[in-house]
Amino acid sequence: MIRLPKRRHANSRRSDQRRFPGHCAWVRGHRCSVPGCDQCTIECAHVRAESDGGISLKPSDQYTISLCRQHHAEQHQIGERLFEKRYGMDLVALARQFAERSPHRNKW
Repeated sequence: MIRLPKRRHANSRRSDQRRFPGHCAWVRGHRCSVPGCDQCTIECAHVRAESDGGISLKPSDQYTISLCRQHHAEQHQIGERLFEKRYGMDLVALARQFAERSPHRNKW
């Protein structure tokens, strides 16, 4: 009996078009976006507000900012709005700046 490969989900191709590994690596090359933070382990944090994400759909990689591991975890724990208030940040504006300055912006 010949086994067929598992069928890809209809949105798999769409998911591939939302991921930009080069851009994420470039974002991780920056310091933590929280003012005054000097932590070194940087992660690429997705911003959900005003993004192309949705229920059970992670935003595309163009909606990312650099956060250290601790601040990234805090962003998820307390939510984006409280995180913005706590640190005086505008996450959407910051994600847009990263996207506009990215050397990989021509891919999306």
